Amino acid sequence: METKKTNTGLSLYWKCQIIGWGVVSLLWLYIALDRDRFSVPHALINYVLDVSFCIGLTHAYRAIALRSKWNQLGINQLLVRIIPSILILSVLFMQLMNLKTSAYIYLVNDINVFEENILVWNPVLITGLRHMAIWVLAYHAYHFYMGEVNTTKMNAQLSVIAKQSQLDNLSAQLNPHFLFNSLNSIKALVLENPTGARRAIDLLSDLLRTSLYEKEHLTISIAEEMALVKDYVELEKLRFEERLTITLNIDDALEQVKILPLSIQLLVENAIKHGVDKQLQGGIVDISVQKKGDNIEVQVKNPGIFSKGEGSGVGLKNLSERLLLQYDGLAKIEIETPSDNLVLATLLIPIEK
Repeated sequence: METKKTNTGLSLYWKCQIIGWGVVSLLWLYIALDRDRFSVPHALINYVLDVSFCIGLTHAYRAIALRSKWNQLGINQLLVRIIPSILILSVLFMQLMNLKTSAYIYLVNDINVFEENILVWNPVLITGLRHMAIWVLAYHAYHFYMGEVNTTKMNAQLSVIAKQSQLDNLSAQLNPHFLFNSLNSIKALVLENPTGARRAIDLLSDLLRTSLYEKEHLTISIAEEMALVKDYVELEKLRFEERLTITLNIDDALEQVKILPLSIQLLVENAIKHGVDKQLQGGIVDISVQKKGDNIEVQVKNPGIFSKGEGSGVGLKNLSERLLLQYDGLAKIEIETPSDNLVLATLLIPIEK
């Protein structure tokens, strides 16, 4: 059993030993007083000896079991060892009780019955079998249970470590993807709008600084995510100018709710890249963040035609995997075309309590 000390200074094992055998021996104390007519002092001495013998036998068994590492054995291998051990403990229990009785008779009545009692196999053996079997089985059952609990905890920890590693790998892929697209936008500005290109570099610098800082966290607030989105939109507007319009419909009560970083930004990025950029007159990207039951519903609308080839790109695949890992399948992302030349991306994320 557990050896860790409690506030009282006694380990759980010793508490169970003292309290358990102390309670069991109360019956024998009652028998000594009522049936055998022991005096109170003699009965109490007998009680202390009973508790001591039982603790001594079981503690010796525990020491052997720990030294031989029996708790690491399988059920079949363990049974081969504990069945003979119970028999041996029971015989020793009987002999110790017989020696105690013989000593009492000799000291009180001056009658020597040591040799006679040692050779007698009496009902005390059955008592020993019952109590030793219960103790040994309870001892190993406890360790088997604790082994299962520790294995479960270890597997859970390994699962968390694996999930964290996967999320880190996905985040490492996301930042270069975002950087590559942003640099392409700046490249388009360098020749035709040098002033805008310088402003774009400043915005990109701020965006990267923020995204790298937030990389330490699995989630960020919607307010922080929307700040990233606004910087990204300003970066893109330097290139698109009047061709790009953004509308926002954000529930202020949700600003501190946590979501995956760069999740809304990715949807906006796709809306501009695959939607507005391909429209001669540009278009409007409508961003909505509202509460829907126990979930956050993020919707991004843009003009354009959705194709599965675009929907299976690196960014959306990355986001889908991150959602699966972070929310265990409770979050989802859908892209549909509710009408001609209109694409709607919906991200549903459970509100973390």
